[in-house]
Amino acid sequence: MIGHWDWDAATDRVRVDAFAARLFTVDPAEAEAGLPLAFYDGITHPDDRERVIGLIRRSAAEGSPYIAEYRVISIDGRTHWVLARGRIFGDHTGRPAGGRGILVDVTRLRASEGLCDEVTPGAGETPLDRAVEHAIAAQDAIVAAGDPVLKAQADALLMALGRRLAQRHVVEQRRRLN
Repeated sequence: MIGHWDWDAATDRVRVDAFAARLFTVDPAEAEAGLPLAFYDGITHPDDRERVIGLIRRSAAEGSPYIAEYRVISIDGRTHWVLARGRIFGDHTGRPAGGRGILVDVTRLRASEGLCDEVTPGAGETPLDRAVEHAIAAQDAIVAAGDPVLKAQADALLMALGRRLAQRHVVEQRRRLN
């Protein structure tokens, strides 16, 4: 499954879709209205938190996308593996203004593995990475237009792209292990 997130730095609100709300076991209405970024930091597994926060900060400083695989602990205590891809955008002074990205639940793929790795931000940006960026932007515009048929199609596209990202990530990890 794949979900998306959008962060507004001015209000410090992260808005997530229904899938991400389920993944984090957050009330969908609260998730749609937006919760502080610190709330989601608190759900990140303690062993992964500093690495992920550092990766996102580096992405923000460089203006590059990031990819991170990490664990989240839902309110019911269950641990899920997440593959996240996003980008933090700066304002004209270079301060973070917001960000957006996607989340892929890769729990089943990682069930037998005990380590999480990161991919360096901006490293090897591929046509697939650019497609994800454009699909997220298109979905934002479609949501603003209020067309439910196009939104369903945009969601399906993001789902397919998320699956490809997860598959690519698994292949890259296996290649590094060999």
